[in-house]
Amino acid sequence: MKKYGIPSAEFQVFDDYFKAVGYVQKKNTPLVVKADGLAAGKGVILCESVKEALTALERIMIQKEFGAAGQRVVVEEFLQGEEASFLVFTDGESLLPLPTSQDHKAIFDDDKGPNTGGMGAYSPAPVVTEEIHRTVMETIMLPTIRAMASEGRKYRGVLYAGLMIRDGRPKVLEFNARFGDPETQPLLMRLKSDLLPVLEATLDGSIGKIHPEWDRRPAVCVVMASGGYPGSYAKGKVISGLDEAARVPGAFVFHAGTALKDGKVVTSGGRVLGVTAVGNGIREAIETAYQAAGKITWEGAQYRRDIGRKALNRKA
Repeated sequence: MKKYGIPSAEFQVFDDYFKAVGYVQKKNTPLVVKADGLAAGKGVILCESVKEALTALERIMIQKEFGAAGQRVVVEEFLQGEEASFLVFTDGESLLPLPTSQDHKAIFDDDKGPNTGGMGAYSPAPVVTEEIHRTVMETIMLPTIRAMASEGRKYRGVLYAGLMIRDGRPKVLEFNARFGDPETQPLLMRLKSDLLPVLEATLDGSIGKIHPEWDRRPAVCVVMASGGYPGSYAKGKVISGLDEAARVPGAFVFHAGTALKDGKVVTSGGRVLGVTAVGNGIREAIETAYQAAGKITWEGAQYRRDIGRKALNRKA
């Protein structure tokens, strides 16, 4: 990104613990410490102080909390603003943007507590105005696809950019070569046409000819998680209320960390269910999703109560 001028946070990469410690001590500012490998969405630690950053380095590089994913770390500038998720389909040349969305990474309401793989999402994201959308396409997504091609790494598929937006200026927090979770749940609830032709077009180079049909109504996903997540958690808790939730008009329950045991649905992961709903407005979508989530129970179940609030506040 630095080579091709794609706006992102200032960063340094380290595979030596002591060099990373020295860099952190010199910066003496809020930082973000990231495991440079796959860590189930939990390898990013926000550090308000040098002490917190040093603790993060020790957890990742010495205690190996994220295993091989932490052999290298990225230490970067702590960007402030409002986050958004921006996904595109690409055949390596042309891009087809999906509707905008916003994830909620922190485990608790008001973005408190440690980061998770995502505790909920909604689409569209009002923070991404038409002007910001154009800026993202012109300064981030298109340059990234062209840069990969020029490096001999032509990319086809889904490209997901996690963005931080401040004063109308977007910067890249992360890229993922996959759909977002839980962003995909509200996005696909809004997709009215078939997904398969879009996927085929990414492979045969015809993405520019594809025009999916999207539901204009907003959608909201509330993630229900196991007690203790994103730390250690128990498995095998019997889930009740799934049939009742399925009967809520406009709602759909996506399974994630579940399993079938002795004829009963039980928990088998940290993020267990994605309770998703569409509505005629963002408030209705939120209320429907929470109505359905409220019918589902198991021992230790937890979920945020503020998914979509930022969108509501922007409309207030």
